[in-house]
Amino acid sequence: MKAFFEGIQTLFVDFLFKPLDWLRSLELSNWWLANIVSWTLIIVCSYYIVYWCKELKKHQDNNEENQDTTAHSFLS
Repeated sequence: MKAFFEGIQTLFVDFLFKPLDWLRSLELSNWWLANIVSWTLIIVCSYYIVYWCKELKKHQDNNEENQDTTAHSFLS
């Protein structure tokens, strides 16, 4: 059983985490490039937040949004 878990450790440490180790070593020379994954996620999330707000505005302009406060019995 010990060999099984050592195999999993070898898979992750020696193969799957190598790109992250490269990014970690890159941080000493170029911080912006080392954080490219974070920047990419920030850009993608920002795009979809803007898209979501535009869709909400479109539904509100068409009077499709139900803002009735008595929608739930505990609110009345």
